[in-house]
Amino acid sequence: MESVGSIITYVIVVLAMILFSVLAVTTRKILRAATYLLFTLFAAAAIYFMLDYEFLGAVQIAVYAGGIVVLFVFSILLTSKPGDNSEKLTSKSRALGLVASVAMLGVAGWALVARCANYAVCPAMEAPLMSDLGTTLMGTGDGQYLLPFEAVSVLLLACIIGGVVIARRR
Repeated sequence: MESVGSIITYVIVVLAMILFSVLAVTTRKILRAATYLLFTLFAAAAIYFMLDYEFLGAVQIAVYAGGIVVLFVFSILLTSKPGDNSEKLTSKSRALGLVASVAMLGVAGWALVARCANYAVCPAMEAPLMSDLGTTLMGTGDGQYLLPFEAVSVLLLACIIGGVVIARRR
C-alpha cells in the first residue's frame, strides 16, 4: 500500500512534467523551450528515483538533462539570437499537429492498457547486477550496445562541429 505522501509527490511531479512539456512545445522563445525541456527531463528523473531506479535516474540527469540539453543550448546560442521568436504555425500545421497528438495519445493509451492487462501474468524480475548492466551496455556481442553508443557519440560530435561551422560563417 502506497503512502499518501508518495502519491501526492507523484501527482506533483507528473503535473510538473505535463506543464513543462506543454510549455516546451508552445513557447515561441527557443531558449525558454530548451529550459522547459530541462525541467521536464528532471521530472522524469524524479519519477525514476521514486520507483527506486537510482541508476536510471542518474543516467537521466547525467546524459539527458546534463549532456543533451547543454548541447541544445550550445546549438541555439551558436545558430540564433537567444531572444528570437520562432515563427507562428499556420492553421494547417496546427491541425496536423493536433491530429498527430491525438493519434499518439491513443497509441500510448493502448500500449498502457495492453501492458497492464498482461501485468498479472508477467514473471517477477530480479534487480540486475551492475557488472551485468555494464557488460550489456558496453559489450560488443549479440544484444549488447557499444556500437549504437558510439554511433550516437559520433552523431553528437557531428552536430557540434556543424554548429561551430555555421557560427563561424556569420
